Amino acid sequence: MSVQELTDALRTTVLRYSPGERIPSSRELVEHYRVSPVSVSRAIRELVAEGVVVSRPGAGVFRAESRPVPARQGDFSWQEVALSAEAGAPPARVVDASGVLAALALAPPEVVDLNSGYPHAALLPERALAGALARAARRPGAWGRPPLEGLPELRGWFAREVGGGVTAAEVLVTAGGQSALTCALRSLAPPGAPVLVESPTYPGVLAIARAAGLRPVPVPVDADGVLPERLAEAFAASGARVFVCQPLFQNPTGSVLSAERRRAVLAAAERAGAFVVEDDFARLLAHADAGELPPPMAADDPNGTVVHVRSLTKAASPSLRVGALVARGPALARLRAVQAVDSFFVPRPLQEAALELVTATDWPRHLRTLARELADRRQLFATALAQRAPALLPARLPRGGFHLWLPLPAQLDPVAFTAAALRHGVALSPGPNYFTAEPAPRVRVSYAAAETHSRLTSAAHHLGAALESLGCPGR
Repeated sequence: MSVQELTDALRTTVLRYSPGERIPSSRELVEHYRVSPVSVSRAIRELVAEGVVVSRPGAGVFRAESRPVPARQGDFSWQEVALSAEAGAPPARVVDASGVLAALALAPPEVVDLNSGYPHAALLPERALAGALARAARRPGAWGRPPLEGLPELRGWFAREVGGGVTAAEVLVTAGGQSALTCALRSLAPPGAPVLVESPTYPGVLAIARAAGLRPVPVPVDADGVLPERLAEAFAASGARVFVCQPLFQNPTGSVLSAERRRAVLAAAERAGAFVVEDDFARLLAHADAGELPPPMAADDPNGTVVHVRSLTKAASPSLRVGALVARGPALARLRAVQAVDSFFVPRPLQEAALELVTATDWPRHLRTLARELADRRQLFATALAQRAPALLPARLPRGGFHLWLPLPAQLDPVAFTAAALRHGVALSPGPNYFTAEPAPRVRVSYAAAETHSRLTSAAHHLGAALESLGCPGR
């Protein structure tokens, strides 16, 4: 159980006590929740900061007295006018983070989390991270200002990971993948412009585009990725100069773009004079049975068509907000300028810690362990679905990433099924979040987010029950 999960569980428990009543001791909490004393201490500190409990040294921890309701509420109605002032002037922005916020929502401890966009903490190298951060903090100059582009050694590591002759000079260190995508779209497309996206696609891309005043234009995908002929048509019809794609283990479909299609995508973009933003988010999430992975599209692009994005957060920690942008030509200067305006630079201690982590001997071992665990979880969950709810089983299982794109009966509303699943104790992500329009009856589940294998198996059974509760047979 993570500290956050423990804090949530304690909060729920404490609120059942009367104000002023003493809660169980730290020793009792350690035994009840089977966690360390340090975790209990951190959770109690969080609840004290929230005002839920008060700590009295020598006496214990007590439910806090109810706080008086403020006598007067402010009048915020004027903000509705101020924030909508641009609505009638092109290009209008639509700041809708609902899809992103849904993916970041924390499920209660009693709910099996198949919604999160990150693997469970049990799959991440927390001990190695702690060691890397400690070593980084002791480095001379660790708290000084880093170069705007990022530490040269870390940029070199990212360049070697991409391959294809990419150099450290063509890499910018970013504050994670989401920040890199935001920088790329704001740099490469002017407000009001169309931007081509896969359909379905990662909700964060849609949110970024709309918040920047861009117009997402969907390009359909099948089980093997984006359809190159539809992409060429979309470039011609829309006049777009940017296409955002995930060629490897696409989110949410899990598809891998074939070598032939990759060449066709690059050719279509070159004919249109457009950029391809390659979001390579899942390269470190390949399964043990994935086989040899295709190289990044950026590794076979001497003309600067591809702007490459990758991040360490999925495989390392949600809090290790370190990623990279790779670009060539004038686009690199534009990206550097926009990033400098937005955030100046990524904090040096995080960059130093990331460098310590990925250059340590434990890092390849962690990736191998993660690859085996992801493959085991994928197969375990698929087997449980086949037994309890085969109607939900996809035709093809991906060999990378951490999610499955589950089909629903045609008559079933994905939002209604998501709500039914939550009533049965499973949190997942409804399919409409991944489309710009005309959503298919699908939901996405993340088999890496569950705490244990047993909870993952039970989640499949609960999904079958949720189907039956809506009048749809699971088998």
